Amino acid sequence: MYPQLEISQLATTLFSFLLVMVVDASRAGKSCRSQACGSSLPRSWRFTRLLHKESDDLLKIYKTSQGDLSELFCKMSMDNVPDPDISGLDPSARIQSMYSHIKTFLPHLQRVTEQQTDLQIFSNPLLSKLSDTYSRTSSLGSQISCIYQTLFPNSPLLEPAGEPTPLPLSQNIFQQKVYGCVVLKRLKQFLSNATREIKALKHQTCTKGTQPNIPS
Repeated sequence: MYPQLEISQLATTLFSFLLVMVVDASRAGKSCRSQACGSSLPRSWRFTRLLHKESDDLLKIYKTSQGDLSELFCKMSMDNVPDPDISGLDPSARIQSMYSHIKTFLPHLQRVTEQQTDLQIFSNPLLSKLSDTYSRTSSLGSQISCIYQTLFPNSPLLEPAGEPTPLPLSQNIFQQKVYGCVVLKRLKQFLSNATREIKALKHQTCTKGTQPNIPS
C-alpha cells in the first residue's frame, strides 16, 4: 500500500513539475528577444554560479551513495563523456559552444539518473538531486539561447550536429558507478567554465544599460 502511495505522489509531483517547466519555457520563448543583455547576462551568471555550487554538493552526495569504493570510482576515467571545455574565438562561437555542451550533457545526466534509480533506494536524496540538476541544466540551456538571440538576433543558434559523445552501451554496476561520477565531475567543470565565460561576456558585450556592444 505505502509503495503505491509513494509512487502515486511521485507521479503527481513529476506531472506538476513538467507542467510548470512547459509554461516557463513558453513564457521564455515569448520574452527572450525583448531582454536586454545588461539584465539577462548577470541573471544567467548568478544562475550558473548557483548551479556550479549545487553540482559540488551533488557530487558529494553521489560519492556517499556509491559505497566504500566511491573514491576509486571517481578517480577513474571513461571515454564518451562530454568535454567540459568551452571553445571559440569570439562571443558568438563561445555562446554556441556553451549551448552545445549543455545539449550534449543532458542525455548523459538522464542516463545517470536512470542507472542510479535502479541502484539506489527510492528515498535516497541523490535521485531528487539528479532530477533537479537535469531540469536546471536544461533551463540554463534556455537562458544561453536567450543570450544568443539577444546579442545575435540575425544569426541562428545551431543545435549540436550528430552525436559527439554517444551514450554508453550495456554497463555492469561497477562501470555505471564510474560513469556517473565522471559525468558529474565533467558537469561541475563545465559549470565552472561557464560561470567565468558568462561573467566575461557580460563585460565584453554589454554597455551600462541595455544594448549589446559586440567586438568587431
